[in-house]
Amino acid sequence: MRRPICYVVGAGEDFGLDFVPQDGDMVIAADAGYRQLQAAGIKPQVVIGDFDSLGAAPAGEEIITLPKIKDITDTWAAIHLGMKKGYRRFFLYSCTGGRFEHTLANLQPRADLAQQGMEGRLFDKTQVITAISGGTIQFGPERKGFVSVFSYTNECTGVTIQGLKYPLDNARLTSRFPLGVSNEFLGIPSSVTIGVGTALLVYDRKKKA
Repeated sequence: MRRPICYVVGAGEDFGLDFVPQDGDMVIAADAGYRQLQAAGIKPQVVIGDFDSLGAAPAGEEIITLPKIKDITDTWAAIHLGMKKGYRRFFLYSCTGGRFEHTLANLQPRADLAQQGMEGRLFDKTQVITAISGGTIQFGPERKGFVSVFSYTNECTGVTIQGLKYPLDNARLTSRFPLGVSNEFLGIPSSVTIGVGTALLVYDRKKKA
């Protein structure tokens, strides 16, 4: 059974919104992410932000206005809103590019969601970034290109990689050395398992979601 998705569109670079919301999904515009949704012809259920990027809250939409001085980013606020609505899968678009610190801030929710047993994917121009915390992620044989695994916590133990060009068996990754960079899909089913710890996974994006 398909689990519903909460789509969050940020104010970063617009690499194309190639998703089509289905029944039960939610679409949230984080500030100027509203422009990308307008261009793609996708209507958000909510527009949230302090509107420093968009300039002003758009008329005719459900608006949640945030203060300009706050401890949370507009994207984080959008994710928290989705959580309150009961969503456990979050797909983020237009959340990279521009200022590097904003991109880094948008990577952190991947780890937070994984540690709470939820799923988060960030779609960049050519890659997808997700996280796994004490579990397994599986890939089908249709996957092509590269996949990298980085320890986000100080270390990840019990790391097992199967079906990729460079396998690992019960290995240890640390946040100080990129042992898991630039692995490759082989056209067969593959998987990455993390025993203890949280890892970021970066893999090539399909041309269509």
